[in-house]
Amino acid sequence: MEIILSAEESMLRDTIARYVEREYSFASRRQRIAMPDGFSRDTWRALAELGVLGATLSADDGGFGAGAMGTLVIAQELGRGLVVEPYFATVVLGAGVLQLAAAGERRQLLGQVAAGEVLLALAHGEPDSRYEPTSVATRATVTPAGFSLTGSKSVVIHGAAADQLIVSARTSGATADADGISLFLVERRDPALRIRCYPTVDGLRAADIAFDGLAIPHAALLGELGDAGPIIEHVLDRANAALCAEATGAMQSLFDRTVSYLRTRQQFGLPLARFQALQHRVADMAMHVEQARSMAYLAALHADGTDAAARGRMISAAKARICTAANFVGKQAVQLHGGVGMTDALDVSHYFRRLMTIERTLGDADYHVRRFSEANAQDELARRGQGR
Repeated sequence: MEIILSAEESMLRDTIARYVEREYSFASRRQRIAMPDGFSRDTWRALAELGVLGATLSADDGGFGAGAMGTLVIAQELGRGLVVEPYFATVVLGAGVLQLAAAGERRQLLGQVAAGEVLLALAHGEPDSRYEPTSVATRATVTPAGFSLTGSKSVVIHGAAADQLIVSARTSGATADADGISLFLVERRDPALRIRCYPTVDGLRAADIAFDGLAIPHAALLGELGDAGPIIEHVLDRANAALCAEATGAMQSLFDRTVSYLRTRQQFGLPLARFQALQHRVADMAMHVEQARSMAYLAALHADGTDAAARGRMISAAKARICTAANFVGKQAVQLHGGVGMTDALDVSHYFRRLMTIERTLGDADYHVRRFSEANAQDELARRGQGR
């Protein structure tokens, strides 16, 4: 699939690429990971000044309206540099929810996100949810003063560093019901919260968060009571499209580093790149990278679709294919580098870890193949019903 970027999208891509190349060396990335938050606040402010944080938001929300294609361009370049700052958590997930659910004063938070003043985190996944977007056991009980939150959330990306948490909770129905889910804006610094922060295998930070009857006001509700299911599914589809784009950026960098290594490393007096067996493996890597890039474009083109079934089917098709490509490219890169490819001192192992994490974030290949197949089966049943 060939996509021609607009002049604005090309400028955005080049701006981020230059910044990452200039400021984001592998050594400086390690320094950022060692910081208290697991990333650099200075880098976050720099991204805001470059317009990266607000690029995909509408003009009314303090952005430039770049949309899903803007997210693709940004995520690809951040993936190339293995950037650890919370773009995915704050802009893709957090701001994504606010765009679809917030109104009035709450929507002003989007301008603060664009300016780099507020960090957000989506607290949605739970220990037993297994990728299902509407599997929510956390409960929000109505009280005279507002709501009482009880339950727990797991692997909340950058949850401990966020200023505001967007929490999904069930206000009616059973755990697996599609209806009855609501979204709430919660202060992360609320002393009643129990937060356990830990590093993830790819160098980011995540948190497990527990709510033991946390009291929140009526104003904390985002959108309509019990109607958040479709919003969550849409945001997660957008997020998977962003992950697809980030993975292609990381795969391209990994491929480039592998080719460079094979051209310089010698064995039996010849560069490794001269050996035909290794050339075949590199050709297979190139094929996977190109197919993944095309599927990332496909995901971006459908990320803002209003037909939820069609959107979900295309997003799952892209994510499943990119999971396969990420697995292949990552493993080949490590193997072709030999023993050094597994060491923490070489950036190759860090790209591999990030790709393996993306593969398991918001649904692995098996989950998305099953989701794609179920959507096709439903379409087939609908067509048969119409033909009667």
